[in-house]
Amino acid sequence: MLNRFSSRQRQALRLGWRFIYPYRKQALLALLALIITAAITLSMGQGIRLLVDQGFMTQSPHLLNQSIGLFLLLVLALAIGTFSRFYLVSWIGERCVADIRQQVFDHLIYLHPGFFESNRSSEIQSRLTADTTLLQSVIGSSLSLFLRNALMVLGGIVLLFVTNPKLTSIVVLALPLVLAPILIFGRRVRSLSRQSQDRVADVGSYVAETLGQIKTVQAYNHQATDQRRFGTTVEAAFEVARQRILQRAWLITLVIVLVLGAVGVMLWVGGMDVIAGRISGGELAAFVFYSLIVGSAFGTLSEVIGELQRAAGAAERIGELLAASSEIIAPTQGLQRSATRVSGRVELQAVGFAYPSRPTPPAIDGLSLTVEPGETLALVGPSGAGKSTLFDLLLRFYDPQQGCILLDGQDISRLDPQDLRRHFALVAQSPALFFGTVEDNIRYGRADATVEQVEAAARSAHAHEFILQLPKGYQTHLGDAGLGLSGGQRQRLAIARALLVDAPILLLDEATSALDAQSEHLIQQALPTLMSGRTTLVIAHRLATVQHADRIAVIDQGRLVAIGTHRQLIVESPLYARLAALQFNVVTQL
Repeated sequence: MLNRFSSRQRQALRLGWRFIYPYRKQALLALLALIITAAITLSMGQGIRLLVDQGFMTQSPHLLNQSIGLFLLLVLALAIGTFSRFYLVSWIGERCVADIRQQVFDHLIYLHPGFFESNRSSEIQSRLTADTTLLQSVIGSSLSLFLRNALMVLGGIVLLFVTNPKLTSIVVLALPLVLAPILIFGRRVRSLSRQSQDRVADVGSYVAETLGQIKTVQAYNHQATDQRRFGTTVEAAFEVARQRILQRAWLITLVIVLVLGAVGVMLWVGGMDVIAGRISGGELAAFVFYSLIVGSAFGTLSEVIGELQRAAGAAERIGELLAASSEIIAPTQGLQRSATRVSGRVELQAVGFAYPSRPTPPAIDGLSLTVEPGETLALVGPSGAGKSTLFDLLLRFYDPQQGCILLDGQDISRLDPQDLRRHFALVAQSPALFFGTVEDNIRYGRADATVEQVEAAARSAHAHEFILQLPKGYQTHLGDAGLGLSGGQRQRLAIARALLVDAPILLLDEATSALDAQSEHLIQQALPTLMSGRTTLVIAHRLATVQHADRIAVIDQGRLVAIGTHRQLIVESPLYARLAALQFNVVTQL
């Protein structure tokens, strides 16, 4: 267990040093300021000795003035050094945490979607905010306190020996008694700190999940149940925090009792020596000062170590995110580049795929299919047949376990995912809109598009009219996920965004499913023009929307069971004929 925790601490130190290293000059200046302020604080003990022995005991105004002048000079130097140390250390803390957040986000945004299926996005968000805030506190404050007080302890003990070896032996004998509880309770605090961070993340995850689906929560009157569940989560976090606080409280209490108890014994021995004339009053005053410095520094260290242990847990969690690797990457060898604009020929050769979290049954089972350039191919079949999974494979959100997918004759697994995806425009079944203006959302896939091009795409998607009716037109800010727009309006914005990209291959996943009858009619009228010159794959449950596709592929349980035109499939495919009969309310001869 000890080796495990030592390993965690080493990982935390490596992570911290990795982000501090670019600012090593500022770190060295902060360390220099820290050393100077610690030295000045320690030198004040000698100032107190001079003040007592030469100022008070001699009853000389001149010597008193000199002693007070030296003391005030030290105070001024200490103030300047403290300002420099505080500013530099706080700056380094904020700068490093900003870098950590940026690097974690930059890493996460390129991870394959499968990673987010097995890791809750709300928990990841907690790591990116709460854990990095804790690291900022440690790097920008606690670490400085730890180093400063460690120097004060070491320097104080040296000066204690210089001032009076006899009295120092009393303090030294007390050190093992102080270190023992730090080691024993520190180990428990370290474990509880990690658990506490996990429970806090659970609280944040539950809040994000519940508030993100607030309409569903209220529609089903689920508030009372959510209150109870959240209460359980909060209490679990509190209980772990209570245990951690209890351990730290015991640690601090023992340190105070042992340290100040040793100081009390030392004062009794030192007082007897002053009475006997073996030491001066100034020496005892200096010794008391150093003893208090060492004692308070030990007390602070015991508190800071708890914070450092919490930071070790936070650093470990952040390190786990940075260590997560994407399964979908550009090949290190044999990397190919696709043409500037492909013709749009797509070929699936005996493709087999199962989701890692659901290995059986396979989502795609030995499927072979070819789509010619400029062709419109509709994918139909029951829910769960594997239609949307095909889109995931085409976009390389996942790689098939068997077979391969070719784009213009090139195996897409040999292409850089970003190079591949620029040839596709996707309109998902649930349109993804982001917080920002209407114009920002349409321009999402093509940041350099002009205002005229944005409006042209919106007109083609029959979105221009309703956009102009919004309070600020194209500059109207949308809520999260397009909150405030109807399903049809969100879908038309998503279609406009896909059109603006002007990719050679268009993927429409139930693109008209959320439209009202009038909007769907407008889109259906525009689709022939929009699909012209593009390879288009359309997923549709409503067969009326795909009757005029060049070909229709019938998918069932991950297999291609039939392919042809609407008229051909009515005759040749029992499954398609049954779907058509249910939707068109006609009697079909099977």
